[in-house]
Amino acid sequence: MTIKPLADRVVIKMLEAEETTKSGIILSSKSQEKPQVAEVLAVGPGAVVDGKTVPMEVAVGDKVLTSRYAGTEVKVDGEEYKIVNQGDILAKVVD
Repeated sequence: MTIKPLADRVVIKMLEAEETTKSGIILSSKSQEKPQVAEVLAVGPGAVVDGKTVPMEVAVGDKVLTSRYAGTEVKVDGEEYKIVNQGDILAKVVD
């Protein structure tokens, strides 16, 4: 099954939380922070405001930071995804 977002919605997959600190300390699952970095998997066509389509600022493959509790979690074919509005994306991650 394929998810095709509508309007200014974006389908993302959260990346795994870090299991070790930069200094090499292994964190228990309770100590790990909820990840906020995600990969963009699908992008809607953009919202329509005053009869004009507002272009999307993210593209498939981008890594982004999202609000901690933003979006709706969905499960498709055993995989967990989140559908968020473009406004819930705070920034692109540039390596």
